[in-house]
Amino acid sequence: MNLKHGTFKGGIHPPYGKESTALVPLGFGEKPKMVTIPMSMHIGAPCTPCVKKGDPICLGQKIGEPNGFVSVPIHASVSGKVVAVEERPHPSGDQVMAVVIESDGLDTIDPDIKPYGTLNEMDAEAIKKMILNAGIVGLGGATFPTHVKLAVPPDKKVDCVILNGAECEPYLTADHHLMRTRPENVILGLQAAMKAVGVEKGFIGVEDNKSDAIEALAKAIGNDRRIEIVSLHTKYPQGAEKQLITAVTGREVPSGGLPADAGVIVMNVGTAAQIAESLTTGLPLYKRLLTCTGDAVNRPQTLEIRIGVAFSSVIDQCGGFAAEPGKVISGGPMMGVSQFETAVPVMKGTSGILCLTKESAAVAKPTNCIRCGKCLSVCPIHLEPLNLAAYSQKGKWAECEENHVMDCIECGSCSYICPAKRTLVSSIRVAKREIVAQRRKGN
Repeated sequence: MNLKHGTFKGGIHPPYGKESTALVPLGFGEKPKMVTIPMSMHIGAPCTPCVKKGDPICLGQKIGEPNGFVSVPIHASVSGKVVAVEERPHPSGDQVMAVVIESDGLDTIDPDIKPYGTLNEMDAEAIKKMILNAGIVGLGGATFPTHVKLAVPPDKKVDCVILNGAECEPYLTADHHLMRTRPENVILGLQAAMKAVGVEKGFIGVEDNKSDAIEALAKAIGNDRRIEIVSLHTKYPQGAEKQLITAVTGREVPSGGLPADAGVIVMNVGTAAQIAESLTTGLPLYKRLLTCTGDAVNRPQTLEIRIGVAFSSVIDQCGGFAAEPGKVISGGPMMGVSQFETAVPVMKGTSGILCLTKESAAVAKPTNCIRCGKCLSVCPIHLEPLNLAAYSQKGKWAECEENHVMDCIECGSCSYICPAKRTLVSSIRVAKREIVAQRRKGN
């Protein structure tokens, strides 16, 4: 099998951390007795609850009504009864409106749910409508509504769809398991996305350390010559959207631009697989694969988990804590969000639950910058992180903006490589948020 091999300039090689789960068979979470489903699980406007306390609920039933174009409905992940509609703790750290459902253990499917049929029977608009109705968002962590991503503006010319199968974030193996065990869904979802956008070329980018996934996908592609697998160099952040586009096509997204400006639509392999599942079963997005791992967990593994299950329940299903945790992170160590408690629920974008011991989670004390330039050499966007961080710490937001701070993807490569252990990405993140806040005030 002859594969094109792609990469980008910059990046780092953090400890892999995937050995404990990559070869462990995919597991399936226990049926939950209770789920807490937030009404804010995607980029864009949060949903409004359309059920009330005491209502009977079916699996797959819509419980959250979208508000606006950049929003998607939210569905029940169990059948049972609504026991509360109220604000609950959210992985973002906020209190967010949520629907709490007590399961009856029956998983009675909403009677209105039916398979959509074959892909040949659907046109582009029907595919996008199905994706919206199924509540599908980007499952790589960004959670951007997929139907919006596929609605290419008339002034943009897109000629291909790229699936992101890099999974470059350390520790996480959900996408690897998916590509290896359900490659047919990944390919069908890509074919659906290509039809929705009206293109005849699709790529799947997979890091070259996942040869078993590449082989499974190649077999599932069969005779479809429109789809090509690109073997990617193993490094971080190989799966970042702009870096993936460069590695696969050689094109660059302009500063401040979107993938469509480079003629590309990018989706995660998990998103594609969910499109296929919703197409063939009629069921909305109500579960996902995630990796529960780290040296503070007894039995690290990748599991299929219902939306709304508490982090604590997932950890218990992995044998509980092996040692007192120093940090629990939603996602991976580079771009994940530290949690203040484990009662928060699994959401559509929860790709992993990383549990680290106090020793592993210890943060080194930063010292003065030695002007070594390492942060410049690894930045995948070719920014100057040391200068951006310095401007941010002095509140010089205009200087930050002039030096393209808004192009930063917050990958953390600069902080990782810094010998002085300076928290560069944290300072840059502060600047970006301040600039966004000032823009809103200006409007």
